[in-house]
Amino acid sequence: MYVGVQFKLQLNSSDRKKLLELMRKQSSAIRSAYKLLKDKNSHNQIYQKLRQLFPDLPTKYIDSAIYKAKQYPTDKKVVFGGKALFEKLCKNRDKKSREKLKRMWKELRQGTLISVGSKADKGNRLLRFESINGELLLRITVGERKFIYAKVLREPSNAKDKWNTFLTMLQTSWQSKVYFPYTVELKLRDGEIYGSVSFEVPTPEVWLTKEYGVIAIDTNASPLHLALAEVSPDGNLLSYQNISLHELIGLSKNKKEYQEWLIAHKVVEIAKEKGKAIAIENLKKINRGYRGDGKAKLRKRLHHWNFKSLLSKIERTAKLSGIEVIKVNPAFTSVIGALKYAPQFGIDKDIASAYVIGRRALGFKEEVPENYLKLLSDREYLEYAIYTYQEKEKELKEQFKKETNQYKRNAINSELKQVQKAKDLLLEKLKSLQGEPSSCEAVNGRNPKQGEVAKTTSQSAWQVLKSAFLFPVLGKVLPRDLSPLKPLLVEGAWNRVRRRLVPLEVGGTPR
Repeated sequence: MYVGVQFKLQLNSSDRKKLLELMRKQSSAIRSAYKLLKDKNSHNQIYQKLRQLFPDLPTKYIDSAIYKAKQYPTDKKVVFGGKALFEKLCKNRDKKSREKLKRMWKELRQGTLISVGSKADKGNRLLRFESINGELLLRITVGERKFIYAKVLREPSNAKDKWNTFLTMLQTSWQSKVYFPYTVELKLRDGEIYGSVSFEVPTPEVWLTKEYGVIAIDTNASPLHLALAEVSPDGNLLSYQNISLHELIGLSKNKKEYQEWLIAHKVVEIAKEKGKAIAIENLKKINRGYRGDGKAKLRKRLHHWNFKSLLSKIERTAKLSGIEVIKVNPAFTSVIGALKYAPQFGIDKDIASAYVIGRRALGFKEEVPENYLKLLSDREYLEYAIYTYQEKEKELKEQFKKETNQYKRNAINSELKQVQKAKDLLLEKLKSLQGEPSSCEAVNGRNPKQGEVAKTTSQSAWQVLKSAFLFPVLGKVLPRDLSPLKPLLVEGAWNRVRRRLVPLEVGGTPR
């Protein structure tokens, strides 16, 4: 399937003059070729006559001029520059509007440059896309071994934009040295230089599917990096690694785009090497916050890294390589990874989150660990956890009263709301345990059969678990070091936590 995408060029004044002169010459060659076609001349005859008429025009431009001329009908009268516009120009007597019409007609008549590409010419000999210092440029041949470079101005409009496909194919061809042909046509319009590139989109068969397992990617990694987890078809963690994204910091938009394509290709090469499909988060909307919300560090990180854009590049690159991409709901992947797999395997929370994404892509459900459920049904522990939030709530309220900086007040208020929400969740859980033996109550409030511990995979259960364990045990909402949770997870040794319990008032309700 052939597709075409548009772009705009930016040149300095000197190079612009050279390009306009080149456009004028080839436009004239196109008109001459059309006249010769109408007179029934063969392709070779036309080529030889154009070589004589335009001796300083590179020969490949002559071939392309003939190609363009053949697109016009020879059985009808053709007015180069537009028949309707020409008639308006002839009839109009107003000097100001006539000048405008004349400029428009002249642009259409003389403002064309086209080059038909080929594999042998690295895609296109005369109008070739190149990447220099991280920027996408169009190399324009203006004479024998003489070139000018124009900056390509183009941003993908959405994830399905064919420009993404073209850039993916370009990156692949540059790395593999296996090129594909593309035709570039430039047009002068309203004083600006616009271009279009047409190319054939391959439709490779998917040969690498989740049947072989997945390489799962967590994009919420901090500091800036991608967390990759290799997951086997039976859901086991085989290997993991990180890809730094710090090179994106401080780059211009164009250079950042280029680096994202390089990262996308690196991820796809890892998938090929491991023989795995790719699993990513299905990110529909990113909450970047707002100025004054007290989350400047988060906004700065999101500014440096548009991970939706990066994921779309990974997806497009993988599909063009015949690799299946599975998109999963990212809800609670970080929490599940932090609570369940980070302490179990001694890995960081980002790798653990990627592991959950991979397991979810393969269809595995995440059951709450039995020892967590037992501890969550222990009234004494819940009272302790609630007490930690009550103390933190008091501390934050005092800080809020004393703080005069509005931005810092907003940050404190945001943290206070999180603490109050977590406390309310645990109070509700404790209330559901009243009057029931603590060893028999499940996280969802229902009693399992004797000797069993109820398990749940609901999101609300993981939210309760997050509130119950992370801050009360580790002192942070989502810390990097999650190893202290291992005794709770593996051994069910919550006595170590009980030693930290504060004295409770009569009746068991914390102050």
